[in-house]
Amino acid sequence: MSDSIKHECGIALIRLRKPIEYYVEKYGTPMYGVNKLYLLMQKQHNRGQDGAGVASIKINAGPGMEYISRFRSVKTRAIDSIFGKIGKEFKKLKEDQPELARDTNWVWQNLPFLGDVYLGHLRYGTHGVNTVDNCHPMVRDNNWRSRSLAVAGNFNMTNVDEQFEKLIELGQHPKQKSDTITVLEKIGHFLDEENQMLFESYKDEFTNKEITHLIEDNLSLQRVLRRACKDFDGGYAMAGLTGYGASFVVRDPHGIRPAYYYMDDEVVVIASEKPAIKTAFDIEYSAIQEITPGHALIVDKAGNAELKEILPQLEKTSCSFERIYFSRGNDPEIYEERKNMGRRLCPQILEAIDFDLKNTVFSYIPNTAETSWLGMMKGIEDHLRAYRRKAILNQDLTEEELDQILQYKPRAEKLVIKDVKLRTFITDNDSRDDLVTHVYDTTYEVVKKGIDTLVVLDDSIVRGTTLEKSIIKMLDKLEPKKIIIVSCAPQIRYPDCYGIDMSRVKEFVAFRAMLGLLKDRGLYHKIDEVYDKCVEAQHTPAFMETNFVKELFDLFTHDELSAKVSEIVKAPDVNAEVQVIYQRIEDLHLACPNHKGDWYFTGNYPTPGGTRVVNRAFMNFVENKAVRAY
Repeated sequence: MSDSIKHECGIALIRLRKPIEYYVEKYGTPMYGVNKLYLLMQKQHNRGQDGAGVASIKINAGPGMEYISRFRSVKTRAIDSIFGKIGKEFKKLKEDQPELARDTNWVWQNLPFLGDVYLGHLRYGTHGVNTVDNCHPMVRDNNWRSRSLAVAGNFNMTNVDEQFEKLIELGQHPKQKSDTITVLEKIGHFLDEENQMLFESYKDEFTNKEITHLIEDNLSLQRVLRRACKDFDGGYAMAGLTGYGASFVVRDPHGIRPAYYYMDDEVVVIASEKPAIKTAFDIEYSAIQEITPGHALIVDKAGNAELKEILPQLEKTSCSFERIYFSRGNDPEIYEERKNMGRRLCPQILEAIDFDLKNTVFSYIPNTAETSWLGMMKGIEDHLRAYRRKAILNQDLTEEELDQILQYKPRAEKLVIKDVKLRTFITDNDSRDDLVTHVYDTTYEVVKKGIDTLVVLDDSIVRGTTLEKSIIKMLDKLEPKKIIIVSCAPQIRYPDCYGIDMSRVKEFVAFRAMLGLLKDRGLYHKIDEVYDKCVEAQHTPAFMETNFVKELFDLFTHDELSAKVSEIVKAPDVNAEVQVIYQRIEDLHLACPNHKGDWYFTGNYPTPGGTRVVNRAFMNFVENKAVRAY
């Protein structure tokens, strides 16, 4: 994705189902769980550029023994920093006290992070300061293990204000108004209530010490999560560890955020992406299952795991951006879907180049677009094969002409290369713009000047600024006749509020294109009309039921908006003709049929909070407020 946008966080959870001695005997190390957590997190490091955190629980730890451990880091290589610290302690023990290092039980009791349940989180911050305090897992400590809680997740809640007020109504005094703290405190509150209910039922028959164990054996996390998640509005995959050893991952009813699991007699494993589980545990893809939307995979203190309904499953609208860009492309399903995205763009591309393959060079940017580019090239080859077949049936061709047709192949080149990230110490805008053009470099002397058309495939076009300031200017220096930028994603018209946190509508080039068309056609008064509708509805149910911004986009066709985007991203000093082509919604759905979450393209939000966000974001635009819409 040449335009940088916020990513998605990642989670990893491991529950060891055997005693620590089992893993030492079979795998030769008490660090088996730690090593596997490290692998799970490294294989999802694309989801955590801002920091990472881990937590562990020792089940049945004795009094005075630290049963919950947590390490977090915001260093450049946060995962290595965390696990380096953990590994260093074990290495030092083996060097200084080799006899104790061979005592598995002593090691388990005394090494802080060694445990039975492990939780890892990779942070890609959407807002706020990037500090260790903002890294998951968040911990809610208590002297009663059954009341202690660690939570980490991949989520954004659209109704944080309402959830905050509910916590106050419950008698709490929240120290922050953020979705992370709200989720932690909401689950923690009902965990406390579940504890208290069980205590009341046992107090007349058992001692407090006996009750502690009875609560741990009988506490219903399903009931806790049902009560806590009842009013959540957003996309979420939330993982949690309790101090006594039970754990869970709960997924939103629409399945917006991804979560997968695998279990055998040794482990229960949960992660945000399938390939991480596949690689870390060397298992068949068919053994990895998806957590059902609206359900939680709950692992009790004894290690028994079961999917349980938390909220009724609703229409599945899993995030399509996961398939376009976020998730790693070595998942076989995603690999095929991305190739299909590229292939389905071919009719628009062929029409744009007037079917002149001889004078067209095909390339891509960034590297994550390569898979879709392979699919696009396959589509071009399919077209060429049909053309050859037709030509062969033409008896008027000379042998030389026929030979040329049979030998011809589409021209594929690596045209765009990203050299470095631009450093932000340059504050002068003119100097900055000049330097931005050099963030990318190109392969020279492969383009026929004034003759060739360049077709460059991108994952998506969000803001268009990188195209305008850098890529198109750089390609124009090759002196092509025409530059065509192709987006695997459809036009991003509306904000996202379930993970990416794209909430300022004016940043989207498709939105700016819509504004430009309104001005061109004397329709800019429509902005005020839609704003008035938002103002009138903002304290009524309609504000969460009707996306009023759709009225503005519905005034123009897909092709009209694409043409206006083409004008916007072409700087005045660019000589080549510029055209931008976007994937059509219907083709995206055909390419990835099981992930139809498309609200950023269509404005069809799966939750009421999403609709409220788009209307609020539009009002912020009109009122010139540069703030988040939720």
